Amino acid sequence: MTPGARLQAAIELLDAIDADGRPPDRLMTAYTRARRYMGGGDRAAVRERVYGVMRRRARLDWWLRQTAPSLPRDGRRRVIADLALTDQAEAPALAALFDGGQYRAAPLVSDEAALFATLRGKSLDDTAQPESVRAEAPEALWSELSALGVAELQALNRPATVDLRVNALKATRDEAIAALRAEGIASSATGLSPWGLRLDKPAALDQVKSFRAGLIEVQDEASQVAALLTGARPDMVVVDFCAGAGGKTLALAASMENRGRILACDIAPERLARMVPRLARAGVTIVETDAGGGAPATADRVLVDAPCSGSGTWRRDPAAKWRLTRERLAELVALQADILAQAAPLVRQGGRLVYAVCSLIEAEGSAQVRRFLETHPSFAPLPAHGLWPETIGGGAPEGCGEFLRLTPARDGTDGFFAAVLERRS
Repeated sequence: MTPGARLQAAIELLDAIDADGRPPDRLMTAYTRARRYMGGGDRAAVRERVYGVMRRRARLDWWLRQTAPSLPRDGRRRVIADLALTDQAEAPALAALFDGGQYRAAPLVSDEAALFATLRGKSLDDTAQPESVRAEAPEALWSELSALGVAELQALNRPATVDLRVNALKATRDEAIAALRAEGIASSATGLSPWGLRLDKPAALDQVKSFRAGLIEVQDEASQVAALLTGARPDMVVVDFCAGAGGKTLALAASMENRGRILACDIAPERLARMVPRLARAGVTIVETDAGGGAPATADRVLVDAPCSGSGTWRRDPAAKWRLTRERLAELVALQADILAQAAPLVRQGGRLVYAVCSLIEAEGSAQVRRFLETHPSFAPLPAHGLWPETIGGGAPEGCGEFLRLTPARDGTDGFFAAVLERRS
């Protein structure tokens, strides 16, 4: 593909991401599969531009509002602004990219040419920008997000690592490292999860033998830690109450050495269906899937990995932050409370309810748990730092106190919150 064609592909994808609620990676995969002529270099260049514009969107839009308020803030105009502010492109180079040729963008109209001329030579950052703009955060949620601090907000705007979980049913961590190395993929052990591996650079894992054989699964280290903190053991009865496609279900099965019973529940049958081939690949036989009504009377462990804002995963999906509104956040907080209330009766006396969200927003984390404890006095928190040695091993990290809090800036993981609550008399 020519540079202009790559740029037009990025523009089309940015507009598709704005119009579609699916994660950018999924949309990009569908886009490239429909265009077999896109090579590896093309895909990498398009991805870099798309994710770069999403990560710079607040500042790009601020400049667009200042200099061209009548122009729509869409993929095309954001790319033009990005070329001026980030790339510091020259006018002749821009004209060559927007020349209307095959697969390339239409030539600039007069308003767009004026926009580029105004922005050319300026810096992406400006002292007049509000704090929320400089932090690349939604202004409507600034009161919640500003509490995270500059370092965390900056970390949320950087590319994410690629983390894997070694399937303990099929391999040790050293064996998995060796198997990946044999296929030319370099990885190293993670510092928090004893099952975790971190790739030196991204790889097409669906083509990797050790992935197809079930030795590894893609799972962020923070998510692995939350599954381990559940404390699932062989011969237990465990409920994964919001199982989705089964990432934590698979991790729980490995902790249980494929002995006992796991019921994976979700209101969406299509999500549970995606779990079935993953279970087979991993060699897991103790999981039953259920879209409602099949939960046991009581269980030793009930994991509630609740629907949330996903603010802890904005490194992976920077578009998600711009879709989140104050109204949607309030809906999610109410939904989490309802799910916790539904899950609580499933926990036997002496059993544990584990609440987890991939969020850094207080209302979805400790504030949610404290509200639950006020209305459910039979539950009491088990300090996460005390559980760490028995469930994960070694000393607990800084973010592990009464509750588990992992963050990109401090821990190099996705943002994650988890609380372990024991049911007493």
